[in-house]
Amino acid sequence: MSKVKSYLSLIRFSHTIFAMPFAMIGFALGAFGAQTHVRPLWLLFLLVLGCMVFARSAAMAFNRWLDVEFDAKNPRTAIREIPRGIISKSSALRFVIVSCAAFVVCTWFINPLCFWLSFVALAVVLGYSYTKRFTPLCHLVLGLGLSLAPIGAYLAVTGRFAVLPILFSFTVIFWVSGFDIIYALQDEEFDKSHKLYSMPSWLGKAKALRVSEGLHLLSTACVIAAGWYGSFGPWYWTGVAVFMGMLVYQHLLVKPNDLSRVNLAFMTANGIASVVFAVFVIVDLVLHRANPLIF
Repeated sequence: MSKVKSYLSLIRFSHTIFAMPFAMIGFALGAFGAQTHVRPLWLLFLLVLGCMVFARSAAMAFNRWLDVEFDAKNPRTAIREIPRGIISKSSALRFVIVSCAAFVVCTWFINPLCFWLSFVALAVVLGYSYTKRFTPLCHLVLGLGLSLAPIGAYLAVTGRFAVLPILFSFTVIFWVSGFDIIYALQDEEFDKSHKLYSMPSWLGKAKALRVSEGLHLLSTACVIAAGWYGSFGPWYWTGVAVFMGMLVYQHLLVKPNDLSRVNLAFMTANGIASVVFAVFVIVDLVLHRANPLIF
């Protein structure tokens, strides 16, 4: 059990709370809107869960494996499992390979489109780990990786693309990249001294926070556009209000000269935003599943 806990800590399993609710939105969009489904819904649901768990596990473990030298030098990250020797680098890499293989296998049982796109998805989520070495836009790449959740889940159910899940994917890109900038404020000086790129190390804390605010405004615009395009009802807009409120709340918590509440903004505010929003969206879909304008 201690080994299992170590691996769950390695991949920050609790952070699944960010992308998983949006995957459930994508799944619900397909389940309630499509005339036919490529597989039984219960099976697709399990396969989508498997894809989410395995892809995210591979991405997080690969990031820890690749960044172990930097993590060992950074006081904030030196307590992680690989720098401390709790999990060896070779074991972490094996874990990455197994997780990638399991992800691809899950997509194989979904449909051919998801199978072929699985390699693109892995390239994005694994490639993110390199971006901090050469661009401050690394936060957007992380957002892109997590944004595959709603469109991927929708493709799993329907086997085709649609506008609405893509709008939710853009919501995730801007939302995640915005809060990742807030999280990166903690490492501004370390990133500068080790020639790593991030918005805070490039622009400084105050300007980076302005960029984060701009990205969250774009996320808000996307979620409003999705509601308008999908002709959602009051449940959806209640979820939007909560989502927007959590975005505002985290920016009230964090100031350039006071980072003491970064973790509260990062984990609590965004966790509430994603879960509560997803619940209200899915409730609205259940109550208005017959609305043809949604799809």
